[in-house]
Amino acid sequence: MEKPASVAPVDGSTVAVRKALTEHESPSRLVVQRGLFTGPTPLVKDDLYATIVKGRAHRERFVVHLEKGATVDTDTYFGRFAASYFQRWTTVTEVQLQFRHENDSNATVLLRASDSAGNARTLSTRVLEGSGTTSLAATLDTFVDGGTLWAEFTAVDGQLAIRDLEWTVPAPPVIRPAAIAICTFNRADDCAATVAAIAGDDGMVAGIDAVYVVDQGTDHVSDRELFTDVASRLGDKLVYIRQPNLGGAGGFTRGMFEVSAINEHANLILMDDDILCEPETVLRMNAFANVTVEPTLVGAQMLYLMNPEHLHVSAEEADLSKLRAGRWAAGSKHDANLLKKKRQQSKRVDAGYNAWWSCLIPAEVIAQIGLPLPLFFQWDDIEYGIRARANGFVTVTLPNAGVWHADFHWKDRDDWAKYFSVRNSLIVAALHSDFDARSLSRQMARDIAQYLVSMQYGLAFTMIRGIEDFLEGPKILEDGGMAVLKSIRAERGQFPETVKHPASDMPGIRSSDLVTRHAGFEPKKNRIDLVLGKRAAFQWLGRTIPGIASIPAAEAHWWHVSLFDHAVVTDASQSGVRIRKRDKEKASELSARAAKLLARFRQEAAETQSEYRRAAPQLTSRENWARLYS
Repeated sequence: MEKPASVAPVDGSTVAVRKALTEHESPSRLVVQRGLFTGPTPLVKDDLYATIVKGRAHRERFVVHLEKGATVDTDTYFGRFAASYFQRWTTVTEVQLQFRHENDSNATVLLRASDSAGNARTLSTRVLEGSGTTSLAATLDTFVDGGTLWAEFTAVDGQLAIRDLEWTVPAPPVIRPAAIAICTFNRADDCAATVAAIAGDDGMVAGIDAVYVVDQGTDHVSDRELFTDVASRLGDKLVYIRQPNLGGAGGFTRGMFEVSAINEHANLILMDDDILCEPETVLRMNAFANVTVEPTLVGAQMLYLMNPEHLHVSAEEADLSKLRAGRWAAGSKHDANLLKKKRQQSKRVDAGYNAWWSCLIPAEVIAQIGLPLPLFFQWDDIEYGIRARANGFVTVTLPNAGVWHADFHWKDRDDWAKYFSVRNSLIVAALHSDFDARSLSRQMARDIAQYLVSMQYGLAFTMIRGIEDFLEGPKILEDGGMAVLKSIRAERGQFPETVKHPASDMPGIRSSDLVTRHAGFEPKKNRIDLVLGKRAAFQWLGRTIPGIASIPAAEAHWWHVSLFDHAVVTDASQSGVRIRKRDKEKASELSARAAKLLARFRQEAAETQSEYRRAAPQLTSRENWARLYS
């Protein structure tokens, strides 16, 4: 068995060995999308790929068999061709739909299209007789604001089989080399499964020159039998790297560091280790990036892993004035059930950035703007997307290219990750916004106050620590975040409500003592601060509802939980509960600490902003990352 390319550990790391990523000879036409009729696993509903409109049909991955009278169409999430995105962002002016058919009687195919409002029309039709290959063409000249293409097949008088369906466009002069980089930390089984999914698609892998697996954990992916099997399939395309834990930022940056050193005209596809991978998405992102007008970051959309037919959001942007990421870009669909036609995305939606669950970055971007910031975790992908756009590189979040990722609403916000979210959002805002210290101070004061009245003292502390370390300046990033990860976890241990307990074993509480309390109406926006002040006063005075409230996760709003002084709140993961109890002493201590800190923030924000801006070129340099890796 051929082992993945690597060398022996040096100072606790393994260094990649990869000599070449070379441009490929261009075919006459480039396959930008394949026709699939089933998903990668039974977890995924086949109707995301094609719909049996009437009659009966039998599906395979790349083949569909229609019985007499049946109609199948590809007006689905993975079946549509994103005509609007190709017209807007690429050099492509026409696309061809090509497929093989086997039928013993008359059959028909329709090439269909929609506009930005989702209204459907037929562009062309063809009668299919016997077996052979058929192609239909469409000009991409009426899709600027939105619209898609798809095919509709009908077995009129007998059986019909459709196979090897492809959407092709005129190929560019050369095809760019491409690599995948997967970052993992102690998710060995998940990572091995993701690499196996990639290796299992021969058609997609043919267009990939290297697969980098950056292992930062102690439970090594290389110890998994599945990974060993995958290594033999990928051969010298697989490059396995071990290095210290530098978080997602350090893991993904290692792939960027390696690939950009080999070829400055390569496509690098970053991919999370724990996604459910649709290999077709890799092919589509890579093909799209080969025909864009200029080097473009191309992102995949996120579908919910626990609700696989639901789209997280069409495209995202950040509001740095409020330190908020994951804002829905104008026109986006959110939490859309993709099996419902009206919930499909027809309008073109422009993204501010794309998260790195799956995102392609051209090496030209790295050459011009540098590597990511060593933020360890969270906001690294957001900052890079914002920085790329500021330097003239756009991000396109490609519809019909998606991967399944853990649903965000199943993650509890009271977690050590809040430290990195707060600290890093401030760093990004300092680098890429006007950074209005007074406005940001008010926003952060409000957030901390809401945590305190909710009896989330550990969460308030975590946010305070993030602000404090931001004010320490760029030196806080010198080790890439390894030290603070350990310390923030230990420091949160002093707050009992940060601990998750089994619902069947709550210390000091009998189930019979609990009374379920549902939330009332949310306060009006113009009264939020008044309600917050009232809740804080009543908490201070002990004018709270007696007893132990049991509050479902979906109803654990600050304005509801703060009515009580003892509450058992379901964790967002639904795997246990958190016990919150009013603590006047802690609330007073944290309030005073926050007030003093925010006054300091207002005084020092401008100078701290200047420090980060001066340090950014060095922080994102190859030399800095080489130091961190060694």
